[in-house]
Amino acid sequence: MQPQSSESPDGPDSDLQAYAVLLRTLNSEFNRIAHSFAQAHGLHSTDVHALAAILDASATDGEPMTPSRLRERLNLTSGAVTACLDRLERAGHISRTRESADRRVVHLSYNAGARVLAREYFSPLARSTEAARRKFTPEQRETIADFLRVLNRELAGELAGRLDGER
Repeated sequence: MQPQSSESPDGPDSDLQAYAVLLRTLNSEFNRIAHSFAQAHGLHSTDVHALAAILDASATDGEPMTPSRLRERLNLTSGAVTACLDRLERAGHISRTRESADRRVVHLSYNAGARVLAREYFSPLARSTEAARRKFTPEQRETIADFLRVLNRELAGELAGRLDGER
């Protein structure tokens, strides 16, 4: 599905460029905030991405995160994931538990105290997000959410295709 560009006097390329600039700016802001959190808590930026993936896993697909899923999600080596999880566990952010049915399976969980710490740190981001959301109607918010869901699926598909090509 091609984006409609009838509103742009400069044609479809400028619409796509405008989206790209907005998305890069948003990504830069998120990265700046994540980097600040990492510095404040003695973590690597990869650790913050891992924490987000662990937190989001149960919310998005109802499945607990595992080291292998985290490796795929962050596109890291097994050794890099192990080092990251060791740092996060030592810092008290996560716990690793073995599944009772299959002891080889390890589930990663975000510790309650770490959730409180993150909630406090990222509360300005939550307030900004809510302030921005209030500027739109429920229908507009649903359209924005649909766009973000579709874009995330498209980007995940692109990355998966590239990774498959490298193997």
